[in-house]
Amino acid sequence: MLTEQQLLAMSDDDYMNDSQRQFFRALLQREQYEVETLLASARESMHSHQREADELDQALLEEDHRHRLRMADRQTKLLRKINKTIARLDQGDYGYCKITGEPIGIQRLLLRPTADMCAEEKARQEVREHHFAKVR
Repeated sequence: MLTEQQLLAMSDDDYMNDSQRQFFRALLQREQYEVETLLASARESMHSHQREADELDQALLEEDHRHRLRMADRQTKLLRKINKTIARLDQGDYGYCKITGEPIGIQRLLLRPTADMCAEEKARQEVREHHFAKVR
């Protein structure tokens, strides 16, 4: 298995070769496991809270529960994105921009392994979203 340094030292001609795909598959599977573990812990924690008689304690528990639900929702969305990314790896599309087909780049993938757009296209998308939000 490649190290991050070895990955970064590879030439552009090696982009998304077998060893690079194996590196990112392992990285994504680790993230998948971590998110699944966090979600299981959050579910267990939400079910284990007992109802307190004191109103203040009850309010604090409810606020904590809402916070945990928001976090679980974010983690669930991340898990879906990781699963879609692993599917792209299986299909051979991983590492390439879904809009332009250009390489996303190793450095960007190391920072955001679930990236599905090159930095330039992502920036264009964010400008469009920002402009659309202003128009509303």
